Amino acid sequence: ILGSSRVRENMKDTLAYCREYADAFDSRSGDSLLFVGKTGLGKTHLSSAIAQRVLEKGFSVVYDSAQNLLAAFERDRFSQSEKKLSDKYFTCDLLIIDDLGTEIKGATSLSYFYTLINSRLVDSKSVIISTNLSPDALRRQYEDRVISRLFNEYEVFLFEGNDVRELRK
Repeated sequence: ILGSSRVRENMKDTLAYCREYADAFDSRSGDSLLFVGKTGLGKTHLSSAIAQRVLEKGFSVVYDSAQNLLAAFERDRFSQSEKKLSDKYFTCDLLIIDDLGTEIKGATSLSYFYTLINSRLVDSKSVIISTNLSPDALRRQYEDRVISRLFNEYEVFLFEGNDVRELRK
């Protein structure tokens, strides 16, 4: 019971922080969030709620899965077009990357991902990333230069508890 009380308090604090983040969103702040936790704990739902509020305030939001994002970079790589599919990921006010860790791994995809998150940091552009991977699993899967940026430049929120989809059954 003590554990569930701690989990509930943690989630209340996370929700309060994210409400303030969305309400005070400014395209020049560059504040970024990392949501870490198992499936079904509300990471995507909270990201969507933030996106909705930021859109209501008149800012641009791009919300995509890590898999789709990296596929766009790969299509750009072989495209003859001047207009790149990946441009939107660099120029939007808020980029939300869902399900980090589900994308196909490789040196090229890691390079694309690093370039994107580093460019947005340098340009003070906000990012929200959600992942089902634990912090240790993230460290095993991504290079130190990526991990350093995620855990030192982003506000990290751990989502704990039971899958809400399971609880509804």
